[in-house]
Amino acid sequence: MTLRTFVTGATGFVGANLTRLLIEQGYAVRALVRPNSRLDNLQDLDIEIVKGDLNEPDLHRKMQGCQVLFHVAAHYSLWQADRDALYHNNVLGTGNVLAAARQAGIERTVYTSSVAAIGVGAGKIVDETHQSPLEELVGHYKKSKYLAEQEAKQAVKEGQDVVIVNPSSPIGPMDIKPTPTGDIILRFLRRQMPVYLNTGLNFIDVRDVAKGHILALEKGKTGERYILGNQNLSLKELLDQLADITGLIAPQKSIPAWIPLSLAWIDEQILAPLGKPPSIPLDGVRMAHQPMYYNASKAVRELGLPQTPITTALKDAVSWFVAQKYVEVA
Repeated sequence: MTLRTFVTGATGFVGANLTRLLIEQGYAVRALVRPNSRLDNLQDLDIEIVKGDLNEPDLHRKMQGCQVLFHVAAHYSLWQADRDALYHNNVLGTGNVLAAARQAGIERTVYTSSVAAIGVGAGKIVDETHQSPLEELVGHYKKSKYLAEQEAKQAVKEGQDVVIVNPSSPIGPMDIKPTPTGDIILRFLRRQMPVYLNTGLNFIDVRDVAKGHILALEKGKTGERYILGNQNLSLKELLDQLADITGLIAPQKSIPAWIPLSLAWIDEQILAPLGKPPSIPLDGVRMAHQPMYYNASKAVRELGLPQTPITTALKDAVSWFVAQKYVEVA
């Protein structure tokens, strides 16, 4: 019997790659999309699209007939002005989606959390056993993802079959928005990055993240969290790889953190209330104060998470951005 899956967030970066992989592997897909969502990432796909919202009270009716739920949708923003939307969509929305799944008789759910919910280890590489206290998580996005993960854990306590995956920073094609990582690539390609911050992240090919979701469905243990990550790289190392791929020159000088921190504070606290759209998120700069490095060996060992070279993901991301005319490379 063909498994029918219900996917939230299918129009987004991870969700679009997951949806394609599900179709390739023979799953039937029903995708929940907001009425005003761009459908570019779902063009020409053999899926059923239903319009709706994460918080609607009768969401369970749209899940009827599905056996599996992938709850990928989330509101991502580092702007402090988006605080209410973050909690409304990520926390209340996750609680409502999980409740709807129970009502609809969904047999197993894979919930897409984030390494943001785990926090950081003061410069150390951390795994799924680490948890920064809520008050130490920087910004409302991280806090909202932590609280959303608590909704998933509570559902497990009440008998629901939920597996949690925590992607790090995905790279690759179909980064339509783009994500913060995609924005780094675009700013590099547009020669808008003369300097860099001394920080670092864990990166992974977005297609490996998609595969990790299906592996979590097939092999994941109920209530467990799995970091979907690959390689820890400093921002300078990532930019050097982009330079090797494109032939463009990587920035050679770092900038002290207090400079963007000051600019971001002025942007959000002074200019934004006066009507000027902010350009640098204060929480984003605060997050960059220390590397966000993770150990994904549990997912590799227990799920078989693939570890595609980051260079491959970067090449494909660059090619996709160029093909989609986000940037023109001379």
